[in-house]
Amino acid sequence: MEVFVRVVEEGSFSAAARRLGLTPSAVAKLIGRLEERLGVRLLARSTRSLRPTPEGDLFYEQASRILADIAEAEAGVSGAAAPRGRLRISASIPFGTHCVVPLLPEFRARFPAVTLDVSLTDEVVDILAERTDVAIRHGPLRDSSLQARKLGVSRRVLIAAPSYLERRGVPRTPADLADHDCLTFNYRRSFTDWVLAGPDGPRPMQVTGPLVVNNGETLRQAVLAGMGIGRTALYHVRSDLDAGRLVELLPEYDPREMEEIHALFLGRGTMPARVRAFIDFLVERLRFD
Repeated sequence: MEVFVRVVEEGSFSAAARRLGLTPSAVAKLIGRLEERLGVRLLARSTRSLRPTPEGDLFYEQASRILADIAEAEAGVSGAAAPRGRLRISASIPFGTHCVVPLLPEFRARFPAVTLDVSLTDEVVDILAERTDVAIRHGPLRDSSLQARKLGVSRRVLIAAPSYLERRGVPRTPADLADHDCLTFNYRRSFTDWVLAGPDGPRPMQVTGPLVVNNGETLRQAVLAGMGIGRTALYHVRSDLDAGRLVELLPEYDPREMEEIHALFLGRGTMPARVRAFIDFLVERLRFD
């Protein structure tokens, strides 16, 4: 199991062999024996690449957890029970940049045996395919085999730079947005609808502008540069609002639209100590109000 897991993580027999102190031929033989015993092909091999088959993905998930359980059991008996190993984290660019990365030094100080592997992207990653331990997701959750723990909620705000407002004026009502440059996202069609409160309750308004982007940090930078009005999570721009670099618009029309934020992780088997420690740490340290 350990040899197979290392081959998947390293992406080649030779790299896994170096990590394990074996020869590439010994690694290949062990994988061959494992596939023969199980009666399935675990790895799809070619001259240029090596990747797990669907059966290999499933076996990798289960084997990784078994090996982690063994390591924790041994550590517990030896009196050294502490989270250890590689922790793969996936988060959106804004949330990772402003909420997760600033906390990593403190987490590392608490758990020095954990190696952090952080990927920031606004694309929704496949946790199993990417071998991710913890993925931070925003908004409603889809039904899946994944487990989730709520980290908190954040409201969305309309923001603009003082330079833009000096040039174009301050919108006083939602209807005024039709005469302004509204910056939106290109990866979710619903984000072209901004929900604002009206006399009959919250209602969506379709907006347009000179720029659409694929991630929140690019939107923030464009708004800071005075390109237009944006709409994003409060946690993303709180420091800019506090410093006066950005201004919140139309607060009296804020419908208090809240977005839930969850940590997702694979749910089968025992949760590795490193995963549990990280999620508990986020719940303890994150603040959204």
